[in-house]
Amino acid sequence: MARALAWTTPGATKLDWGLTVVQPNPAAAADAVSVRLHELGEPELVAACLEGRIGAFDLIVERHRRAVYQLCYRFVGNHEDASDLSQDVFLRAYRGLKNFRGQSSLSTWLHRISVNVCLNRVSVKAPQTEPIENEQHVDTRSESPSEHVLRGERAVRVRAAVARLPEKQRAALILRMYHDMSHQEIADAVGSSVGAVKANVFHALQNLKRLIGEDVR
Repeated sequence: MARALAWTTPGATKLDWGLTVVQPNPAAAADAVSVRLHELGEPELVAACLEGRIGAFDLIVERHRRAVYQLCYRFVGNHEDASDLSQDVFLRAYRGLKNFRGQSSLSTWLHRISVNVCLNRVSVKAPQTEPIENEQHVDTRSESPSEHVLRGERAVRVRAAVARLPEKQRAALILRMYHDMSHQEIADAVGSSVGAVKANVFHALQNLKRLIGEDVR
């Protein structure tokens, strides 16, 4: 990298005392900035965004878009709406980044925006049928065809039942079951107390059991 930054053009100017004036390589400089951005932690990356550094917010999106998309998908159950909601989340995050105080992690802050966007725009929909990323994290190698079909049907019933839960129960359950967040993390994300989150998860599970007729724990 040092050699690249010291790259000299054929037309470098020779001064009287023999010092070479180095002409910078724009491409190398851009690569150096990109590398430095990727090395930044959350507070420094947020600061870089607020300073207007090119590519800083793109890096925030790159780091968090998967989690934001999956959270939005859990609320709407289809990829088109989840994509639209994800874009809305990052647009709001970009506009509101100046209000981020670092009292929670950037991911928790984005989760809060995501939940608010989803709850504000999503009404109870028809049963959700689109799988997310081919049912990731499920080992189907030992399944028989009938078991695979039954598991898929059960997943559809569960997603449809989740869509019918009250908003606070739905949000708490999605963050707890699908994103493996602690009660404290959920409370931070939805702006609630830990006790309220625990109650919402408990009642959500009870309601799911009633709706689908089986234990979903």
